[in-house]
Amino acid sequence: MTETVETVDVVVLGMGPGGEDAAGRLAEAGLEVVGVDGNLVGGECPYWGCVPSKMMIRAANLLAEGRRIPGMAGSSMITADWAPVAKRIRDEATDNWDDKAAVDRFEGRGGRFVRGYGRLDGRKRVVVGDRVFETRTAIVVNTGTKAFIPPIDGLAGTPYWTNREAIETEEVPGSLVVLGGGAIGAELGQVFARFGASVSVVEGAERLLPPEEPEAGRLIGDIFAREDIAVYTSAHVTAVRHDAGRFEVMTDTGEHVTGERLLVATGRHVDLAAIGASSIGIDEKERALRTDDRLRVCDGVWAIGDITGKGAFTHMSMYQADIVVRQILGQAVTAADYRAVPRVTFTDPEVGSVGLSEEAARRAGLTVRTGIGQAATSTRGWIHKVGNDGFIKLVEDAGRGVLVGATSAGPMGGEVLGLLTLAVHAEVPTEQLRHMIYAYPTFHRGMLDALADLTE
Repeated sequence: MTETVETVDVVVLGMGPGGEDAAGRLAEAGLEVVGVDGNLVGGECPYWGCVPSKMMIRAANLLAEGRRIPGMAGSSMITADWAPVAKRIRDEATDNWDDKAAVDRFEGRGGRFVRGYGRLDGRKRVVVGDRVFETRTAIVVNTGTKAFIPPIDGLAGTPYWTNREAIETEEVPGSLVVLGGGAIGAELGQVFARFGASVSVVEGAERLLPPEEPEAGRLIGDIFAREDIAVYTSAHVTAVRHDAGRFEVMTDTGEHVTGERLLVATGRHVDLAAIGASSIGIDEKERALRTDDRLRVCDGVWAIGDITGKGAFTHMSMYQADIVVRQILGQAVTAADYRAVPRVTFTDPEVGSVGLSEEAARRAGLTVRTGIGQAATSTRGWIHKVGNDGFIKLVEDAGRGVLVGATSAGPMGGEVLGLLTLAVHAEVPTEQLRHMIYAYPTFHRGMLDALADLTE
């Protein structure tokens, strides 16, 4: 096979949210940019992740709110219908997962798109099939992650779902087993339960949402119990069987959990071998593509997004893309700052968190004080009455008198998180936070209760 070598300024390998943004901005700046992706331009987020999953959650939450009407505003009779949800997702995903609009948008900014799975071939070359692109300036790697499928006996070859099949489904199954009680498993499990599926969640850790504060996991566990979602924690799956249209999941605690469908939501992982990372001196068994504090992997190569291991969030990818673009364009740039990375699990109630957990802060050797304010006992919680479960938890570095972490769980917990993220990022003294004016009656005013509760 004869290689065709083309020399360009920049190759962006992987056109997820950050890659698409970086490629477009660099092209608009006048550089000759080639964007490469074998999947859809825009990545997981707009097609199978953030956007369509939140459409499902919005619909499911409307059903829950309708069921809360009795005793508050009259009576209600709610009939769930998945058809408009499935249609809206297909419409948003541009006519059944077609990225023509995204490709046209990128090329309209001056870039050139190449469909294919690219591989690094040293610090200045990217190979896509029989084409070779040699770069004058930079390679930006944004190849993301894919669903991790654990090596469970009997799982391979069965028609299990990942998040993609769950998003694409046009029917709600009668029953669903979810492997993994993290953000994706918890969100999608609650959605399908609210649309009528009998849902079971199997989690190996001792609680749901393992990366979050223990209070958050217990809260969502209590909510799931009320909604008749079966939860099996500290349960490791030993085998999976599929027969006659049903799955059977066996655990080391003796449970046999069955369902019509099986959703595997056990995390995501990078594939450094697939992108030829060894050609730039990277161990392909690493769990992330390591960078310096300005996202540089090595001379001429930068990485952004999930592959850097700094958080599988669209907002992280976009944040990192800005740092990389500024460097390539020779503009002033500061080092990446990960002290105040916000994240939200969009269950009902939402669970938002930022910075260090209490446990992480203690492991870091800080003198820690924590405080909790309950949403239900706040004035806004009392007004809300039903569906008012939640809390604000603060983690303070008592030695400096500033917050290093916080959790906002409850109605609109992700929105309340904005205040907490700013406080952690800007290192606003907790004494100053005590003397701010908080709008009344709001959920974010519960921060005053949490501040008053701060104790070692």
